Amino acid sequence: MRPAETDEAVRPGEPPQAYVARVAREKARAVPGAVVLAADTAVVLGETILGKPHDGADAARMLRALAGTRHQVLTAVCVRRNEPSPAREREVTVTTEVLFRPLTEEQIAWYVATGEPLDKAGAYALQGLGGALVAGVSGSVSGVVGLPLAEALSLLGEVGYPMPWGAR
Repeated sequence: MRPAETDEAVRPGEPPQAYVARVAREKARAVPGAVVLAADTAVVLGETILGKPHDGADAARMLRALAGTRHQVLTAVCVRRNEPSPAREREVTVTTEVLFRPLTEEQIAWYVATGEPLDKAGAYALQGLGGALVAGVSGSVSGVVGLPLAEALSLLGEVGYPMPWGAR
């Protein structure tokens, strides 16, 4: 795994779906290799992208906004096959709806104190302690965690990447 050096700032007027697709595409193009798989995830409340919190107060603000609401998690995946030439590129954006439980100030303070939300988009990790804040998920659970597996495998197949279960 190699991190991509890309600008992940939201551009003025950029809609959430266009944002995650652009960032995933730029990540895939920034990393050399025969086949590159890149993804980007955004937590979206209404039309507002909730990025990674700057500090505990920012995390608490995001969690208060999410408490008792439905929001979307958008994960864009881009697969780029550079060899053999010419390059082939495929992408998809997966939308998952997440329902948060109503939260008390004590629950928010406890979760922020764990440190888990500080490096997570939307200030929570479904796969961690933040799973206790979630009442339900409609759509791709793996997309909320950061990589929608079924869709990623499909894209790899579309660019001709050999699957382990394919013909040998």
